[in-house]
Amino acid sequence: MATEVVEVLIEGGKATAAPPLGPALGPMGINIGQVVIDINKKTQDFKGMQVPVKVEINTETKAYTIKVGTPPASQLIIKETGIEKGSSNPSTDLVADLKIEQVIKIAKMKEDSLLGKTNKDKVKEIMGTCQSMGVMVEGKPVPEALKDVDAGKFDRKIELGKTELTDEELKELEEERIKMQKELEEKREEFLAKANEILQQMAGKERHEIIEAMNEAEIPTQIQQEVLPEEEKKPVETKPAEGEAPVDKTEEKKGE
Repeated sequence: MATEVVEVLIEGGKATAAPPLGPALGPMGINIGQVVIDINKKTQDFKGMQVPVKVEINTETKAYTIKVGTPPASQLIIKETGIEKGSSNPSTDLVADLKIEQVIKIAKMKEDSLLGKTNKDKVKEIMGTCQSMGVMVEGKPVPEALKDVDAGKFDRKIELGKTELTDEELKELEEERIKMQKELEEKREEFLAKANEILQQMAGKERHEIIEAMNEAEIPTQIQQEVLPEEEKKPVETKPAEGEAPVDKTEEKKGE
């Protein structure tokens, strides 16, 4: 049996007969329109995301199978929460919240690539990714939410594979996301003000002393990098030729 394989990257639920899919399938002699319909059915949960799709065609019978890859769990979490990216300090800065139904949905999407043996294990695996991104589950930091999962609080929903949320639940999540983003921005402004205050108080001090003071004030590294001036270039010593006097040269700045 001869088999041809066509691999493309398409936006979930929006495959068309246009390039790259149409021209690749054209020589295969199969119903391109039906393939497009089937792909869109299989990828409708990935709207707004680029999804790898593989179409395997039997060149004799013209039968085909469609295999859909999935984006990384982190991208699915970003899609569900509506945030642009995960937290840069997930242990302290929480940026969003997911309902258990959304975690179950992501676990189902990624089930073929997850290591967990049971559905509960797979849900916990996705929650681990949430923790690394600063995303809460059911309004709690992940370590606390995991205790609820272990205690069986969500067993029924996990068993049923419940993934749908009511309009009211979706509204609550959006309001909470906006609130959390506002709190993060306010915290950022506080850190910036404190960092600049330390910078002024320690004017003339060595850079490492200023950094030490900012660390003691628990100012995030990212904020420190924003307010600290760039380090000056150090002189580069060149070995003089025999009989010549030592010469010091300073590295030229880029662009000069």
